[in-house]
Amino acid sequence: MSNSLRGMIAGMVATLVLCGILVVKSNMGLWPEVNIIRLLVNLGSISVVQAWMDHFIVGVVVWGLLFGAFDTMWESRAYWLKGLLFGVFGWLVMMILFMPLAKAGWFGTRIGPTAAFVTLGMHLVYGLVLGVAYGLLTTWYPAKQPEKSSATPQS
Repeated sequence: MSNSLRGMIAGMVATLVLCGILVVKSNMGLWPEVNIIRLLVNLGSISVVQAWMDHFIVGVVVWGLLFGAFDTMWESRAYWLKGLLFGVFGWLVMMILFMPLAKAGWFGTRIGPTAAFVTLGMHLVYGLVLGVAYGLLTTWYPAKQPEKSSATPQS
């Protein structure tokens, strides 16, 4: 199995977990000011369904593929640690690029004081699940080794 496919499958698992957390958070009324889906709706003038789809596509395709590439750059077998570091990277990208575009300010300062911490926690969960799922896929489906030619050279 290729790193790209592993990354996208692990990204799907991590995104599903994160989506579940977002739904539970919303239904329990926890940190209502930190609503990523609402920010996506406002940013792109899109529907709620489209915002969920965008969130899912970014989590599976963009971050999943990037994690597969990230795995080749760092040789450690501690996939959970790679995932946590990758989650921090994703959080920084969100805080520096996405939040200002969504008119929430750097690190979500216009949303409220908890925005940066809540989103960091969510990205750490995403990264941890991403790393663990990727590591399990690596163990269960290792990359195929190129076959060695059994033919002997002719004189």
